[in-house]
Amino acid sequence: MDGQAFWLTMRLSALVAAILVVLGLPLAYWITYSRWRWKFLAEAVFALPIVLPPTVLGFYVLVALGPHSPLGRGWEALTGHTLAFTFEGLVIGSIVYSLPFAVQPFAAGFSAVDPRLVVASQTLGASRVRTFFRIILPLSLSGLVTGVALSFAHTMGEFGVVLMVGGNIPGVTRTVSIDIYDKVQAINYSGANATALMLLAISFVTLSVVYALNRRVWIWK
Repeated sequence: MDGQAFWLTMRLSALVAAILVVLGLPLAYWITYSRWRWKFLAEAVFALPIVLPPTVLGFYVLVALGPHSPLGRGWEALTGHTLAFTFEGLVIGSIVYSLPFAVQPFAAGFSAVDPRLVVASQTLGASRVRTFFRIILPLSLSGLVTGVALSFAHTMGEFGVVLMVGGNIPGVTRTVSIDIYDKVQAINYSGANATALMLLAISFVTLSVVYALNRRVWIWK
């Protein structure tokens, strides 16, 4: 197995999962508690990466990061190099691709919290921020764990978006999934199998931990 590709994938997955906690929690809170009439349109936008082919999503992300886009021009003016086909571009593409895998479990966890507890907290004078961190977040721990684990695992296994946005640059954008593809193209099936088994084992352990933790959360309740 390509150790360089493996550690790059782990770093990418951990970074994306951490960023999605910061971005996903307020989005999930808004989805759960907002009474905006057209909220369903925003929910559909957030869920698009689930149904869009990765190549389609990757193409539009690549265009958005390209040198002719405002984001791409701004990044190039700031750093001196383009955003596409870099690790930073890979992070942005992975965030977009894995967003619903974090937001939807977060929102499901928030929805499971008894609204009477939220009302009681606010009636006693607690602010929305204090109510969120003292009532809502602790009671939706299972959704938080699920969202973090799914976004991590989903980023770890992505292929189409990574290839479109990052290409195949060793040490920069070559992830484990692309390494498997390269090995298959080179008829190195034994190497591809060893790497694929490693991904399979990590994914299985991650999901097993999620189910075990969620089961304990419900038992404690």
